[in-house]
Amino acid sequence: MTGVLDIALNVALLAVAVAVVLCGWRLMKGPDAVDRVLAIDTLYINAVGLVVLLSIRVGSYLLFEAALLVAMLGFVSTVALARYLTRGDVIE
Repeated sequence: MTGVLDIALNVALLAVAVAVVLCGWRLMKGPDAVDRVLAIDTLYINAVGLVVLLSIRVGSYLLFEAALLVAMLGFVSTVALARYLTRGDVIE
């Protein structure tokens, strides 16, 4: 049964890595700022996925906490960027 889990982890890591590359391409080639903010948002979600998959492969619970930190920082940065684009400032 371990062989199936290894194959599934490899396929999932490959899929998320392809998603990261495509989001990076969208970040560089985005036609406007909103597309770039969405690409950054998707990149941090993919980063969380990569960290979680790595923690499953390694068997370390510490990496789950790192994934939580990346998710929290990504959410705050996305909200700040969206607010800046809509209002022109982050803090009122």
